[in-house]
Amino acid sequence: MLRTITVGLDGSPESRAAAEWAAREAALRTLPLKIVHVWEPVPEPLAQAPLLGAETQQHWTERSEMGVPPAEGRGRIPREAAEGIALRHPGVEVSSEQVTGRPADRLAEAAKSAELLVLGSRGLGGPGGFMVGSVGLSVLAHTERPVVLVRALEAAADEHETDPAGVPSAATPFRPVVLGLDTEHPDTTLIEFAFDTAVRRATSLRVVHGWNPPPYYAFGTPADPALHESLALRAAGELSDLLRPWRQKFPDVEVTEMSRYGSAAVHVVEAAREASLVVVGRRVRHSPFGAHIGHVTHAVVHHSTAPVVVVPHV
Repeated sequence: MLRTITVGLDGSPESRAAAEWAAREAALRTLPLKIVHVWEPVPEPLAQAPLLGAETQQHWTERSEMGVPPAEGRGRIPREAAEGIALRHPGVEVSSEQVTGRPADRLAEAAKSAELLVLGSRGLGGPGGFMVGSVGLSVLAHTERPVVLVRALEAAADEHETDPAGVPSAATPFRPVVLGLDTEHPDTTLIEFAFDTAVRRATSLRVVHGWNPPPYYAFGTPADPALHESLALRAAGELSDLLRPWRQKFPDVEVTEMSRYGSAAVHVVEAAREASLVVVGRRVRHSPFGAHIGHVTHAVVHHSTAPVVVVPHV
């Protein structure tokens, strides 16, 4: 079955930016774009409650202001969005769908038939980063398809190098793709996704790996520059060995290996400042205690200044 680039749209600035990003990605992958708008009706007891929490009241007020409660208003948002995107991105096949239910559940369901599911961010978090709302985090944790998170102010030119005059331009080459990689638990799905993404953008790939000394080195051992250098060389060698067959498989991709001492999340977020896209992984765990996305991925999706794609893997 032909997959789609699917984007969740609720009319907010972040979801509109996500829809534009999704359209550009659909063109790169020669795939159709599907816009999904989820309408979550107000539960009857909540609708009759005399007092609503500030967040809940804002949630439903925003939808009322957009004219969403009437049936015709609900269908208007995805329909008009699809028409606008089709005009701005000729050649991309665009469709829209209106569904009812809990947004996290319905978007996770929509992801099953998607090549990628694209979602918008929810405001800023930290210097230049962005926060992911509860819906986005739930979808990330429960879908087994790649999910892309896009900032509210993301524009096409942000993914490209500046022109010779230093002016942002979507006509220049793409910035590098950044891959955050754990050499202890590498996954072929994640690595191949990053290389393939770099190929589609005709750009380079920067592979970032953070390492720390084993506990028996880190505790109770005085500072030893020679030991630190030895550990650094070993970590860099492991990264090179891991990437060697992928360099051979994708000979046209220029690869930069970045093995750095310290927090992997910090190094990936730092590299994201000059990236067109950041690729990180999430191990799929079916646990009775609920799904998790991992502390590194959690930090990156909250603080990266570039769009982030989270690739689930075993």
